Amino acid sequence: MICTETNQDNQTLPSVCSKVDGYSICFNSTDYPFYHSPRPTLIDGVSDPILTLAGPVLAYWALSLIFHYLDSSEWKWLQKYRLHESAEVQSKNLVTRAQVIWAVIFQQIVQTVLGVYWLSDDSHVDHVQGLNRIARYLAPVMAGVVGRERESQLLPSVSYAVYWWVVPTLQLLFAMFVIDTWQYFLHRAMHVNKWLYRHFHSWHHRLYVPYAYGALYNHPVEGFLLDSLGAMIAETVTFMNSRQALLLFVVSTLKTVDDHCGYRLPFDPLQMVTSNNADYHDIHHQVIGIKSNFSQPFFIHWDSILGTRMTRQELESRKRR
Repeated sequence: MICTETNQDNQTLPSVCSKVDGYSICFNSTDYPFYHSPRPTLIDGVSDPILTLAGPVLAYWALSLIFHYLDSSEWKWLQKYRLHESAEVQSKNLVTRAQVIWAVIFQQIVQTVLGVYWLSDDSHVDHVQGLNRIARYLAPVMAGVVGRERESQLLPSVSYAVYWWVVPTLQLLFAMFVIDTWQYFLHRAMHVNKWLYRHFHSWHHRLYVPYAYGALYNHPVEGFLLDSLGAMIAETVTFMNSRQALLLFVVSTLKTVDDHCGYRLPFDPLQMVTSNNADYHDIHHQVIGIKSNFSQPFFIHWDSILGTRMTRQELESRKRR
């Protein structure tokens, strides 16, 4: 049921309330994470599916422009963080920047069209039912572990945490695992199979020296299979709503751009949380490392497990030999 609460400023706030075994679980509107917000849309006048489609595109070009600005600057302090000299971008890459931009735009148009038919407006979630379901599962477990009296005290807060944070976090992590798994094996297949590499994946490796807005420079077929289809599968198997999908797509887009940025930045949060970063992926773009470091965009577990990981030290050692 929907009830109301009054805050310190005498403002009336809507709350979601659920009763399980006689216990009331109520949370006001300020307790909602954005992906479970009671608002009909996150941005007034923009449906959630449209925002989910626009978010990754805006994130891609926003972060790319930041790195392009760094590329264009003449700041000497940046030189020690560059993976390659600026001149290498022009001399070693086999495709012009204009070709890269138009190819990326085309892929994003395809992704957007697919998303229009794929995503649905699921903003009207029944939180009462969701809380009820979680609480009913937890009640007998908690009663057996901490006792009936303690369970009555903990059930509301534990149900809240599980419903609003634990389950969505697990969904996000599993979606990342799905994307990593899909991209690793498909990416590796496109290197092992000469026909696939020659006709599709070789496009991306025209960028011997990657830069940020070339992150999605792919053959259209590869762009659909590797990026678009992989993201749709991850969103589907984890039962995400469109707002959760927005977070997943934006984070994966930012991570992909950052992995191609050409900088080893110690203060970049996207490079600090995982070993799969710009330095790691840059090795894959070099001739010696092209059959290594297939993992992307989040973690490196598949490379580590299946023996396809190459470190910077190993790359430099092979260069010397």
